[in-house]
Amino acid sequence: MTVITTFKEKRREKQIKYERSVLRDLSLNTLKERVRHYFGSTKIASSFVMNTGIEEACYDVALEAFLLGAKFSKFGYYGEDLEEVRLRCFKEEKHLIDTLYNFLLYWGNGEEGTMSESLYYLCEQYIHVWWREGYEKGQRRHKLRLH
Repeated sequence: MTVITTFKEKRREKQIKYERSVLRDLSLNTLKERVRHYFGSTKIASSFVMNTGIEEACYDVALEAFLLGAKFSKFGYYGEDLEEVRLRCFKEEKHLIDTLYNFLLYWGNGEEGTMSESLYYLCEQYIHVWWREGYEKGQRRHKLRLH
């Protein structure tokens, strides 16, 4: 008896396999250093970055941004400019920024009201750096034909 699989299942399996192979290039130390670099230096964030739940949320969003950049790197490989590729995934990137920002506001100590704009810009930079790193790793994988 043969097993019938759908196109969606095959596509999802291929996507998971690609994401696992891309994530092998990341290290946990890099994740920790970036969280400390972006959120450990501000007065607001330094008080709650030590909380492991918030730190893990930053890791999760960073991984999503990294995978988003890796996923869209194929367009750069085929000749699109970096900014054109970023415009392709603008909604997804904006969603990640808003998710991280709202999470940090929710779990903050209430001091963020005066500095919420700077916190938003930190979240934006954090997501963009991870997106760009994923984009570069994905392009490298396409050049080496590891996709």
